[in-house]
Amino acid sequence: MSTMRDRVLPASQRWDLGHLRDHLDLLHGDRASKVSAFWTMLTLSGVIAVAGVLGNSTATVIGAMIIAPLGVPIMGVALGIVRGEGGLVARSGAFVAGGVVLVVGIGLVASAMLPRTTDLLTNPQVTGRTSPTLVDMIAAVATGLAGAVGMSRRDVSDVLPGVAIAISLVPPLGVVGVCAGQGLWEMALGAFVLFASNMVAMVLAGTLTFTAYGYATEVATGGPVGHLRRRRAYTAVAAGLVLVMIPLLANTVATTLIALWTQRVSNAAQAWVGQVPGARVTGVTVESRTAVISIICPGEPPSVSELMKALDGQVPDGVQIMVDTSVGKQIDAGVVGGPPVKGTAGTVPQPLGKDGGGWPGEPST
Repeated sequence: MSTMRDRVLPASQRWDLGHLRDHLDLLHGDRASKVSAFWTMLTLSGVIAVAGVLGNSTATVIGAMIIAPLGVPIMGVALGIVRGEGGLVARSGAFVAGGVVLVVGIGLVASAMLPRTTDLLTNPQVTGRTSPTLVDMIAAVATGLAGAVGMSRRDVSDVLPGVAIAISLVPPLGVVGVCAGQGLWEMALGAFVLFASNMVAMVLAGTLTFTAYGYATEVATGGPVGHLRRRRAYTAVAAGLVLVMIPLLANTVATTLIALWTQRVSNAAQAWVGQVPGARVTGVTVESRTAVISIICPGEPPSVSELMKALDGQVPDGVQIMVDTSVGKQIDAGVVGGPPVKGTAGTVPQPLGKDGGGWPGEPST
């Protein structure tokens, strides 16, 4: 184990503790310049991120990630934990909390200026940040490790811009503000969970890396008090990890179930339209409690009662099944588990989120 650690964290490339502290503690050394740079760059990053999100511009969002300085105080929290310094943890945590308020506020202001016709539910930059899963946590931990290694080693500091792109900190906070301003509280909460999980993952990764690199042995308060503080801090990090893992796990399960049910609807629909030569399914989408099946059918589609029989027991009861045909007709096939109905044309399903419902276990969007 020590051999592997020495290869990943060679002593010859290790920054000394003074350098690392000067970099991560914004109130150490030239504090006026550091604080000014932090708030200036974070404000600009927040504006760019919100503009990129609302404009659905991935390149703009990436630009906001690169210049965002929020990762510095987050890693400062990790260093404070490793050193057993409650003051450093508190100072760095205060910058993180202030940054959260600032970026969310920028999102709220931007939301107030949006046209009434704006539909955030169709913007992938928004929806992609409102339902995080365990995959996001795994990526955040790996990214945090890369960032901590980059800050600790002299020879790999060039990876930090890439780390900034990989970890999503400012854009989710911008989404929180925009969604909250539009009254989409569940989406705002989902975006905040993404930020919180990334932040906790970074603190965890930084704590592990800085400890492995030996910074804990240089703690000035290395007596019993320092060890006690570290133990309490480790407990707090573990508790935070558990708290963010709960919604991530729930969303992971829900996303898996939605994908499974969507595939089942697709398979049943394929078999159903297969009775008509040349007919095929072009897509299946889920909108709230409604599954919309898009088909191309040269003639009249088969009886929808056959489709409903095939879906009985394959998806949860209460799901509305709609069929969109290539000639612009929409057929209401009925509700899974409900009484059979005669297919009618022109029935339009509820848009996503209008009725506040969803499939059982569906992640908040």
